[in-house]
Amino acid sequence: MRDSIPAPASVAEAVAATIEHVREQGDAALVELTRRHDTGGATPPPLRVPADQLDAAAGALDPSVAAGLREAIANVRRVAEATLMPARRVDFGAHRVTIREAPVRRAAVYVPGGRAPYPSTVVMGVVTATAAGVGEVAVATPPGAGGDVDAAVLAACRLTGATEVYRIGGAQAIAALAHGTETVTPVDVVVGPGNLYVQEAKRQLSGQIGIDMFAGPSDLLVVAGASEPPEPIALDLLAQAEHGPGTLVAAASSSPKLLDALQARLEHAADTGAVAWLVELAAGDRAVDEALELIEAFAPEHLELLVPQAEQLATQVSRAGCVFVGAASATAFGDYIAGSNHTLPTNGSARFASGLSTRHFRRTLTEVQVADGSRLARAAAPVARAEGFEQHARSMEARIREN
Repeated sequence: MRDSIPAPASVAEAVAATIEHVREQGDAALVELTRRHDTGGATPPPLRVPADQLDAAAGALDPSVAAGLREAIANVRRVAEATLMPARRVDFGAHRVTIREAPVRRAAVYVPGGRAPYPSTVVMGVVTATAAGVGEVAVATPPGAGGDVDAAVLAACRLTGATEVYRIGGAQAIAALAHGTETVTPVDVVVGPGNLYVQEAKRQLSGQIGIDMFAGPSDLLVVAGASEPPEPIALDLLAQAEHGPGTLVAAASSSPKLLDALQARLEHAADTGAVAWLVELAAGDRAVDEALELIEAFAPEHLELLVPQAEQLATQVSRAGCVFVGAASATAFGDYIAGSNHTLPTNGSARFASGLSTRHFRRTLTEVQVADGSRLARAAAPVARAEGFEQHARSMEARIREN
């Protein structure tokens, strides 16, 4: 099924050209590309959104939306802070090794535009970065045809404490954040979902900046028991299909009746450009084993377990971005307000990648303190000489204490 998603190689050449254009021409390239791709030929407003516009957007935000965003901010921060690790020390007696973490100085969150505004992505990225201790967090998001950014996105930037907001999108935004321009200050890490061009730009620039993962297009796998009502499942699948072309929505069940009901409802998924996939599992005890095999092979971004053995099955899953356990645990809760992060590994990369967390904004530093190097030197000097590094051996032996 993943063969239906265009490969990054299909846009690699175009992305490389865009990156080089921005590196060479800076702001002039950003204005040109924004005019071409976002504003329909009109001259865009200044690349950086002024602070008073962020304040105005937050002040004018619908109170119910503001309340929802504030709760999401609190929940995401609480979960993000739970991933922070204190310094750890390993003591060997004559020496010790300390492992500690430090945040990067500057990070950026890419917030997609195009089909819809995503204030929720602002929350997921900016709150996680600030919880990690990052001092400066920029947001880059493409402007609409009128040249400006959606007001709810701007409001979310103010509510989450983003330090700067840029009206730029696409591969050119990632290039600007990596290389810097006259207006855009370069960052250390760029995170966030986006189209194939955005993700390929992140990949190409990952030797210069840190990135989170290849995040997009989205996918969801639902494993459902025969007794589950079809309508909530169909709504979960259709909700994920709203993310548009390239999205994969799949359901697996041992009940042909349930799958037939879902098939009838999922005809609407094609209207969004999403791809629907239904899998019939074996009946009886074999269904759980087949479900686990399917999950591990597919490595879904989102996984819903709607079976009687959901809690037990969840403990056996090792390849998924986020697991939603039980009938009430709709994926949409994770997309907005549960506190888990909605920037997750896609395209099967949950085999080796993890969802966005404070880890993406922090580096591990190791400190070594040797009080008496005698034993270490005697043990390691022969190894250094075996590798042909005589001075390494002598450097250590110079620390041997004479009795």
